[in-house]
Amino acid sequence: MPEGHSVHRLARQFGDVFTGERLAVSSPQGRFVHGAALLDGHTLTGSTAHGKHLFLEFGHGLLLHVHLGLYGAWDFGGDAGFRGASSIGAPRKVGEREVYDDGDDSAGAPGPAGYEGPPAPVGAVRVRLTSAHGWADLRGATTCETVTEAEAAAVLARLGPDPLRNRPGDRETFVAGILARRTPLAALLMDQKVIAGVGNVYRAELLFRQRLDPWQPGRGLSAEAAGRLWDDTVAVMVDGVRDGRIITTPPRYWSVPAGAPPGGTSRAFPAADEAHFVYRRQGLACRNCGTPVALTDLGARKLYWCPSCQCG
Repeated sequence: MPEGHSVHRLARQFGDVFTGERLAVSSPQGRFVHGAALLDGHTLTGSTAHGKHLFLEFGHGLLLHVHLGLYGAWDFGGDAGFRGASSIGAPRKVGEREVYDDGDDSAGAPGPAGYEGPPAPVGAVRVRLTSAHGWADLRGATTCETVTEAEAAAVLARLGPDPLRNRPGDRETFVAGILARRTPLAALLMDQKVIAGVGNVYRAELLFRQRLDPWQPGRGLSAEAAGRLWDDTVAVMVDGVRDGRIITTPPRYWSVPAGAPPGGTSRAFPAADEAHFVYRRQGLACRNCGTPVALTDLGARKLYWCPSCQCG
């Protein structure tokens, strides 16, 4: 499932390329015809992410609310002035990826100079947004609905603090929420009412980075440790927004070419098998102590951890 960093990148991309534009909104698939009609022809005035929820705000007081779920993704395209990721969300076909480095001129290249509008919809496009210069197609989302401002506020009221918004009081709210529960930490980090935006990858990696036992009850954690967990979550998720992918290992764990100076790496980003400490590394040696990384199920999701570093 796309985690919070991807949804914040979506909000930023919509803000960059569609805010202030009058949009044609349609539902090629036919499952969102009524909701699309309520937004069609109106101007996008803003885009906001909170956790895994995206809200696109229109000038007449209605919003498009999207939760990508396990399989949802947005595809983008446009004219020569349209820059951004070609696809953000669940993994899609080869050639459609997020922009990994906003400073990389080869990423998010402009669209064709001879742009004549969006291509014919392919597959089950739930909603298509079209401006004079670009388009966005949504497929596979769990939630796609047109809501009022009050309905959007009700969704937000059910969610915990978002580390990527990190508003005043959010750290204290998170700490209090953790310390008030007997639930294992591994379950609490996936509870969107406790913290919004953390998914399975961040959950496993954060618990390892903080050397926390996944089964330790929240109330058994000290306030100081809970605060450090929040701070680390903010840091790695901010990196995820910047990088367009989840990287939780520092560069010293990445490949170094022969003859490279100390601390140098062979690439701007790690290889796929170097980016994480424990996630999807079951049976492999822990990068810290060499103990085989363990795997089990918790709450119908896979949990990865090091029995020595986290439970010893």
